[in-house]
Amino acid sequence: QLLTIKPVLYVDTVSEGGFENNPHLTSIKDFAEVENSEVVAICAEIEAQISKLDIQEKQEFLSEMGQNESGLDKLIKAGYKLLGLQTYFTAGPEEGRAWTINIGDRAQRAAGNIHGDFEKGFIRAETISYDEFIENGGEKGSKEVGTLRSEGQEYIGQEGDILDCL
Repeated sequence: QLLTIKPVLYVDTVSEGGFENNPHLTSIKDFAEVENSEVVAICAEIEAQISKLDIQEKQEFLSEMGQNESGLDKLIKAGYKLLGLQTYFTAGPEEGRAWTINIGDRAQRAAGNIHGDFEKGFIRAETISYDEFIENGGEKGSKEVGTLRSEGQEYIGQEGDILDCL
């Protein structure tokens, strides 16, 4: 009985032409809607073709098919959403990494994902939105125009924020 209250994500495999006018897919979507669940349709043939393309060719291929992202990308996003997770990135001179945290985690907790000492010693984060970062030519330009802000331990990051944890 407890399994029935768990959130569900339905993944439907379809043929290349099976995204439109597919009664099977329609019935699964109708069933999922009653449960307030999500359906992701994936075509294995298309995913195999996409996996062999570079980024630009992949975007052109998807555009020709009337899609903006691959089925695998949709599945990953739907899975993260279902589990209440999000990704944040760190970058430095030697490496860039992706980290997974719960949606709603505070910046202090996110810093602790990298290293426990970062969470314990977290004081504040200098924060700027990605758009402002690009518009102002980086961190230095953002400081000059006053769009760089200081956020404390209770701060919950927003999508696209760039943080420098202190």
